This record gives sequence, structure tokens and C-alpha cells, in this order.
Amino acid sequence: MVERGRFITVEGIEGAGKSTQIEAMRHLLAEENGLEVITTREPGGTEIGESVRSLLLDGPGMAVDTELLLLFAARAQHLAEVIRPALAAGQWVICDRFIDATYAYQGGGRGIARSRIAALEGWVHGDLRPDRTFLFDLPVEEGLERAGRRGFLDRFEREEVEFFERVRATYLDRARAEPYRVCRIDASRPETEVGNATAGRLRELLDEVGR
Repeated sequence: MVERGRFITVEGIEGAGKSTQIEAMRHLLAEENGLEVITTREPGGTEIGESVRSLLLDGPGMAVDTELLLLFAARAQHLAEVIRPALAAGQWVICDRFIDATYAYQGGGRGIARSRIAALEGWVHGDLRPDRTFLFDLPVEEGLERAGRRGFLDRFEREEVEFFERVRATYLDRARAEPYRVCRIDASRPETEVGNATAGRLRELLDEVGR
């Protein structure tokens, strides 16, 4: 029987440096430890998901309920087509954003009731939970300044500072509520220090599963 893979999610506000750290995590798991690893993202990860992503990031005049339902529709396809099959095959999955982002952005940022998100989570996710979540945290203004250097801003990145303050606060609330699952990493530090801290926490997970 194939041992189930592990599910790692990566979270943080805009400008937190997630993409850089995801590649470093993939390298540590795959190149240094010989694991089969896939990286994916939300919204996205499938043909349907990427189409939804375009709507979510660039679609004008979207109602908040529409936004939430589109996210969960894309996630249902992502779970069925990519994440669950990979885990069942013994692969490790690193996903750029997952359920914590939904609570942070649509819950904290948009003000959608937690109970409504939880109901959709129970339906779409079933019993699937991330084994570890890496939260790359930094002050909002610093993150937005970094994101602004990339040039074009999507619909979320154009939100007001107060929106991102609520998003960050929700992320931190979830980290405090689940300190075992959620590893908060200070992303305001130099990139090398962030990478070292991330690698240390990832090696802890490897030790736990006997790798």
C-alpha cells in the first residue's frame, strides 16, 4: 500500500515572497530528500481553475458571494483532479494558498461570515486538511510596497490598506488558534533568513514522518 503524501499550504498577503520560498521548499523535499513533489496554486491548478482565476483577478463588479462560490467551485475541481490523486499516489503537494486564504480574504477582508465559509469548507473539503501551513507574515505596507514593484496590480492587489490589515489579522488569528499546523515565518527579514527559518520548520515535518 502506498503511503499517503503530505499536503503543505503556503499563505501570506501580497508581497510576502511566497513564490521564492515555494521553490526552495520544493528543492529541499525533491532534490535533497528524494520525494515526489508537485506545486500548484489557488485559485487555479487545473484548466477550469485557471479560467476561474482570470475571472476572480480581473473580473469587474463581482459580488462577494459570487467571489466566494467561484473560489470553492475551482477548489472542488482542484481537489478532485490534482490534490487528492497526488496525495493518494504518495506525492507531496505544495499549494500556493488554500482554505486559510479564503477565511482571510473573503472572511476577514470581505466580511463574509465564518459560518458560511465553514459550511462550504465542510462540503467541498470533506476530511482533507493541510498537514502544515506556512504563513509568511509581514507588515501590510511593506508587503504592498513590494507587490507594487511588480507593475500591474490585479483586482485584489488594488484593495485599500485597511482590507489587507483585516486579511493579515485573520491570518494571525488562525495561526494563534492552530500553532501546530500553522508555522508563522517573519517574512520581513532578509530572504536568506526567511529561507533558513522555512527549511528548519520543513525539516521538522520530515522528521515527524520519518524521512
